Amino acid sequence: MEVALVILVVALALGFDYTNGFHDAANAIATSVSTRALTPRIALIMAAVMNFAGALLGTEVAETIAKSIVDFQDAAPHSQLVVVLCALIGAITWNLITWWFGLPSSSTHALIGGLVGAGLAGGLGVYGSAIVDKVVLPMIFSPLVGFGLAFVIMVLLLWAVRNANPTRAMRRFRLSQTVSAAAMALGHGLQDAQKTMGVIVMALAAVGWATPGEIPLWVKLAAAGAISAGTYAGGWRIMRTLGRKIIELDPARGLVAESVSAVVLYVNAFALHAPVSTTHTITSAIMGVGATKRLSAVRWGVAKNIAIAWVLTIPAAALVAALFTLVLRPILGA
Repeated sequence: MEVALVILVVALALGFDYTNGFHDAANAIATSVSTRALTPRIALIMAAVMNFAGALLGTEVAETIAKSIVDFQDAAPHSQLVVVLCALIGAITWNLITWWFGLPSSSTHALIGGLVGAGLAGGLGVYGSAIVDKVVLPMIFSPLVGFGLAFVIMVLLLWAVRNANPTRAMRRFRLSQTVSAAAMALGHGLQDAQKTMGVIVMALAAVGWATPGEIPLWVKLAAAGAISAGTYAGGWRIMRTLGRKIIELDPARGLVAESVSAVVLYVNAFALHAPVSTTHTITSAIMGVGATKRLSAVRWGVAKNIAIAWVLTIPAAALVAALFTLVLRPILGA
């Protein structure tokens, strides 16, 4: 029974990784596509390749997910597997709901919410202080940093090119966006694929097939492949929201938004080991560069709907995961 549960959890984790890819494909390429720096198909291929590469660059975020959210130390292997299974169901459900409505919510927070909800419903403890330090605080500060930094850099860039030929400058910004979009896609793979690795390691560790601090190579390759495949499948509903509904982007603003977002992702992954949301980061950066035109240039009604989805993500995914845990525990004998 436990072997079958491990296989099911791994399959669901890779399924979540796939939904993460097409749900968050817009994070990396929406700005480049909307400014016509890249064609949609070329942008998706580039994003898929860079997502795969980013997934193999580190394991710190994966270890945070595996060891710092739910306390599995005194739980039976069967119970651990049921909790992880229901956490994934909660995360996938919320991903599909927000994708359907074209809302760029966070797959990261959906997964963490699922783990917290399933863990509590399954009678396990959660690491409250670690969640505050590694999840809640980055969730608050990363969008603020993304907005503020993007606004300041955009103002400085506009001042620096104030006397430049507009047509020539925009052509250069459009070419530069190829690099910034690639950097953003690399950061997305670095952050988001690692979260799936952490979940798979939880399942393997429950039956003694791995330890939380060690991620087998096949797990890295499988997670990298799943998120790359999902990214290539595209997420056109959310791409339209990020690329056009918040603000009409030009190449200069697209370049700054992508560059700032990539820096925030790298700092959190390598320095803070915090699983931040690529969605929150790029969306707030787009708002920041948009606000340099004028505050009214940002469609704040759309931004409000996105913010509501952000606030609801963790509790909604937690609720779905908790309900599935309460239903499935007796059926699966946990």
